[in-house]
Amino acid sequence: MHIAFPFRIDGHGRTAAADDAEHVRELIEQVLFTAPGERVNRPDFGSGILRLVFEPADGELATATGLLVQAALQRWLPETVEVQSVDVAVRDATLSVVVRYLLRGTAQPLTAAFTRVM
Repeated sequence: MHIAFPFRIDGHGRTAAADDAEHVRELIEQVLFTAPGERVNRPDFGSGILRLVFEPADGELATATGLLVQAALQRWLPETVEVQSVDVAVRDATLSVVVRYLLRGTAQPLTAAFTRVM
């Protein structure tokens, strides 16, 4: 078991836990929505996609953002996941990212969807 992200207390008054699949999903979320420079000891950690929400939305931006996300996940979680595909959509001030990946060690295909309103 792993400590859940974000940190919280469960119904029993203990630190909330996450199983392996949930933990990996939480790791992906941290990589996606951490801005480079936000972590003191790892200033280049993150993907930087939040700054792209304010760019003009078009097919080229979605493709570039998908590649940016895939590169960040391959850089920061290579032992954990094998990224199959990344789909990115930006509408108004809402960013949606769908990541399809294989969980290393089990080859279990999983899909994680994330949405942020800016």
